[in-house]
Amino acid sequence: MADAPKHNAEDYLRMYRQMVRIRTFEDNANQLYLSAKMPGLTHMYSGEEAVAVGICEALRTTDKITSTHRGHGHCVAKGAEFKEMFCELLGKEEGYCRGKGGSMHIADQSNGNLGANAIVGGSMGIATGAAFTAKLLGKDDVTVCFFGDGATAQGLWYEVMNMAALWKLPVIYACENNGYSEYTKTDEIAAGSIMARAEAFGIESHQVDGQDVLAVNALTEKLVERARKGEGPFFMELMTYRYHGHHVGDINREYYRSKDEEKDWKENRDPIIRFRSWLVAEGIASEEEVEAMNAEIKDDAKAAVDYALSAKYPDQSEVDMHVFTDVTHALA
Repeated sequence: MADAPKHNAEDYLRMYRQMVRIRTFEDNANQLYLSAKMPGLTHMYSGEEAVAVGICEALRTTDKITSTHRGHGHCVAKGAEFKEMFCELLGKEEGYCRGKGGSMHIADQSNGNLGANAIVGGSMGIATGAAFTAKLLGKDDVTVCFFGDGATAQGLWYEVMNMAALWKLPVIYACENNGYSEYTKTDEIAAGSIMARAEAFGIESHQVDGQDVLAVNALTEKLVERARKGEGPFFMELMTYRYHGHHVGDINREYYRSKDEEKDWKENRDPIIRFRSWLVAEGIASEEEVEAMNAEIKDDAKAAVDYALSAKYPDQSEVDMHVFTDVTHALA
């Protein structure tokens, strides 16, 4: 683990708790899909928890994030609750988007989450726009744009980086490089250095171990503080790994990555195991206290799933609610 940022014990325990909450949420979401209780596909974030938590713990509630199709982790890390999230996945009216967004379109604006996006790289413009808004209004809010390594092939990224660099916007582009663009190794689809692409626009860039929550948090805190002072934008390449396939139906993965590779990451580089060992070694928590925390989170998730399964669906009268705006009326 990296040298720890200057936090108190409660801060570190909250980071651990948030990482376990993400992993537990994903385990339950996966089971809901496998048991045919959840409609549509979902994309698991398990294995990448240190990225979302390390970054979001450095942000204020008023700071903004934009997410991806693999967005549950970002949503939880930015403050979302289990009950509303599971309701959203199951299409229930108490979900964050009244059950209409589902797994790939959750938004929680009360906590600064401008939403997940099923379009690869689709939130890059939204994040840059949010940063532009903050600067225009004289606010010191920062926006973090999460995206995967595959999204660096999207032309939109280059357009917004150019704008952000020219206008010195308070935005941090956070590339979660999990080694694969869907079913293809990143080095087979991305020529050269991903960091160099941001540097070409004069954007200060950093690479960090995405399995080390302390390293991620320490770097993010520094960049966020500088972004508030008008020194942005910044780019982060976070080296991480997804334990599941591209989506929940991607079970037989041997044709594009080996079981030995997955085993190595899970046994030797797991972000939760690493951080748990550090907490115990530093005397911040005992094994018993950690186990009690894990059990509590597991119980919370089960209660939220049970609640969501029995919750109401939106009334059919809502079928066209929130779908469009009556422009004629709005301009009147």
